[in-house]
Amino acid sequence: MFLPEPSQTAEILLVEDDPALARALETVLKREGYPVVVAAHGRAAMDVVSQRRVALVISDIFMPEGDGLELLNFLRRLTPHPPLVAMSGAGDGRVGNMLKVAGALGAARILPKPFAPSQLLALVQELIGPPAAAT
Repeated sequence: MFLPEPSQTAEILLVEDDPALARALETVLKREGYPVVVAAHGRAAMDVVSQRRVALVISDIFMPEGDGLELLNFLRRLTPHPPLVAMSGAGDGRVGNMLKVAGALGAARILPKPFAPSQLLALVQELIGPPAAAT
């Protein structure tokens, strides 16, 4: 389990280029008590991580302006680095392959879309524990 330094709030960075899905996932996480910051693409996520410490990154794979694999490679160079949950939707065969690549490159977990909110919350709790308010 990755834990940020005690003096800092454990934020989750959600990286999703679909605004409606980003809002829905943000709502699910916040309703559970997790603080969330949202980025619309990989480059914006890299900027966020460069400016603040996050406990977990949940990222789409296919995005404009820096995809999830670029973000994963960026995160791996950080010490310590937050775990990344790679998610991607169904479509063609490359989606499953890219999720496998993300796993091979060090993603903590992979999450094929669509998924139930309970699946996401279970992964989050497994990787970083319950929200601070619940401990």
